[in-house]
Amino acid sequence: MAQGKILLKPGTLWTSVKERTEHALQCGALLSIPTEFEFVEQDGVRFLVRILSNLNRKKAAKEKQKKQSATSVQEFNPFLPYEEDLFVADISNTHVCILNKFNVVDYHLLIITRAFEEQESLLTLEDFAAMWSCLADFDGLAFYNSGKTAGASQRHKHLQLVPLPLAPSGPQIPIEPLLTAAQFQESIPSGVVGFTNIIPKLPFVHAFAPLNPDWMQSPFTAAQATLEVYRTLLDAVGLDTRQSGAYNLLATREWMLIVPRSHEHFQSISVNSLGFAGALLMRNAAEMEILKAQGPMTILKSVAV
Repeated sequence: MAQGKILLKPGTLWTSVKERTEHALQCGALLSIPTEFEFVEQDGVRFLVRILSNLNRKKAAKEKQKKQSATSVQEFNPFLPYEEDLFVADISNTHVCILNKFNVVDYHLLIITRAFEEQESLLTLEDFAAMWSCLADFDGLAFYNSGKTAGASQRHKHLQLVPLPLAPSGPQIPIEPLLTAAQFQESIPSGVVGFTNIIPKLPFVHAFAPLNPDWMQSPFTAAQATLEVYRTLLDAVGLDTRQSGAYNLLATREWMLIVPRSHEHFQSISVNSLGFAGALLMRNAAEMEILKAQGPMTILKSVAV
């Protein structure tokens, strides 16, 4: 991406998000899914566990999508075209930002590619430039579910961004207390940061690196550095940096975590990137009982590697 192709004006995103959310709620384009929540502790993490109050809206929309895809040659793609009422901002010449239609978290954003790319595709310089352009004005957790096994529900490439804090009390991100114990073993080739695949209390394969919040001042500088970190972390967990694989990526202004995936579900419970942030979503009371019986960290270990 050549410099000058960022279209998002600094300092405007958060205002646009709030205004567009109000509009989308009023016109019925945004269908927020109500939840209740409680905390479930295991292995030093106070997991935020939500349980859906009503899945009917999402079920009805999924049925509509199935009918649309059944009458077309290609699978229905809700991002081509995206709903205009959900549009938040043009980020760059390659990405736009829209509201997540079925949000559980307020102000949940999708950073989508303008042209179709597979969700299992490796992240690119353009993806990270778009991510940092948003993070500069939106203090949040960005994440990427690489393919269906990692919890992705749509094939069209999209990163996601939710505001911090994730939980109403305690750490901004429930898993963060464990990340402070990271032991850095090696330098990224640029020498900017270190990485580790040993955070002692994470019982699954992972790689972690700090990021520099000052990178927000230039999305292009940030994207170049972050792409280097990303490739190093993929290599550290044994994922091929030239082709796609199943993993979850989580990033804030200050760090990045990558977790390879082996399964989408633990029994009926689906897990995406937010699970590895310490925030899980249960569809019903039966799933909540499974989670409490097994423990949330045990579930993460089962779907990771």
